Amino acid sequence: MTGKTGGAVASLHYESYTEARTHLKRLLDAAARGWTATVRRDKTRAAVVDAERLRVFLAAVTPSRAEAVAEGGGWSVFIPGLPVAADGATFEEAIDDMVGALREYAEDWQDHLLDAPNHRENWGLVQLIELSDDEQLRRWLTGQTP
Repeated sequence: MTGKTGGAVASLHYESYTEARTHLKRLLDAAARGWTATVRRDKTRAAVVDAERLRVFLAAVTPSRAEAVAEGGGWSVFIPGLPVAADGATFEEAIDDMVGALREYAEDWQDHLLDAPNHRENWGLVQLIELSDDEQLRRWLTGQTP
């Protein structure tokens, strides 16, 4: 383990999976505090972060850009540039349907879209979807973040 100090360790960097596993509690505690915490495995370095901090950050830097349109006695919601759309008799129903559509997109992205040229840059969006509960996604879709 290496750590940067200025009195107390403010970041943790483990150079192997074995070393990180031995100090897992310390690694998770560091992430919960918001410290930089990494683990190296071969040539890959992974960051361990607090999930809620990451979700709030992603919600702030990833505006939903969702557009809602009243049509034919109901509502349609879509996000330009994404292959997701939803409909409902009310605005709330359309937003609920969009939450489901986003979850399906995240599942498809992780299954087979992550390497597709027109989808690979949606990593942050997929992380936001996966880290959010339905109410958090509703709030994000309607611009009420975090």
